[in-house]
Amino acid sequence: MRDAELPYTHDVAPGDERHASVRLRVLGYVVGLALAVLLTATSFFIAGTNLVWQPSIPIAVIVLAIAQMGVHLVFFLHITTGPDNTNNVMALAFGLLIVLLVISGSLWIMANLNRNMMPMGQIVQMQR
Repeated sequence: MRDAELPYTHDVAPGDERHASVRLRVLGYVVGLALAVLLTATSFFIAGTNLVWQPSIPIAVIVLAIAQMGVHLVFFLHITTGPDNTNNVMALAFGLLIVLLVISGSLWIMANLNRNMMPMGQIVQMQR
């Protein structure tokens, strides 16, 4: 089938352009690139300006980073919530679970090591 014969050629979700024309696919990549550049520039602006309340800067940068990940997942990796992308979404969720387990386990181990570590004064006395 040609693109003109498909009823949904102009009603395509971002990241789900398999049946769309080449022009719409390129447009999707250009929109994704523009959003990624805008989010990156905004992050640098927020981090380097005094116009934003200073304690809110880390939270703003984290929110912009999460938005950046969403843009990359949808526009460049084409991960959508469609029925044919279930395996991709499950693989992504499993990867996020593994990353969260590694980070939380590392933080838990470092906290326990810090709490159970001998005070510095006692270490210096032992070395004499």
